[in-house]
Amino acid sequence: MRTASPLLHGMRATETITPPHTAAELAALLGLLRAQRPRIRTVTIGHSRDAVSAAAAAAFADAWEGKILAVVDWPEEAASWLRPARRFTAGPPDAWVVAGVPLGWAQMSRRLRHSTGWRPARTFGFASVTRSAALAGPGTLEGLRGAAFDGGTWEIGPGLITFFPPWTERGPSPDDRKVAAYGPRGDRFRGAGAAEAWAPGRGPR
Repeated sequence: MRTASPLLHGMRATETITPPHTAAELAALLGLLRAQRPRIRTVTIGHSRDAVSAAAAAAFADAWEGKILAVVDWPEEAASWLRPARRFTAGPPDAWVVAGVPLGWAQMSRRLRHSTGWRPARTFGFASVTRSAALAGPGTLEGLRGAAFDGGTWEIGPGLITFFPPWTERGPSPDDRKVAAYGPRGDRFRGAGAAEAWAPGRGPR
């Protein structure tokens, strides 16, 4: 049993504004969930309390055809995040859907991993949550997938986020993928198209 606190101490929310979600992003997120097997029928939606994250969560809730077990929000700063973490994992749902700003989601995800049976591999996020990967620490968000602003998708792996382009009739090519590294403080993460992003097998671009 883990006993040490999972909280990130001495950190304050400095990035609290994220761009509004796009129609292409929402469509890609819905597509990811619909493509899962076994089929996802129930979800719990979680979001930060800022207006942009709340709007993204509401848009997903309006578009989702299945059952929504709960909609849970969390603050950017809190004593432990334990109460929203327990509400978030009650059920449990077939999958979780997340929209949030970086520090709050990083703190929430660390509490989830520490104190609940939450699984990032069964979690799907809006583009904004990729900014939490470095803050959350190694392994915390590994397996989490989601949608990018342009309608592409992404997946968080060990130290890397892989970005896939939007689906076309020809389908995505492996050479179309881009990856971005993220370091302990997030100082290496710049997102798809950054100078350190590269296509597998091609080396740095």
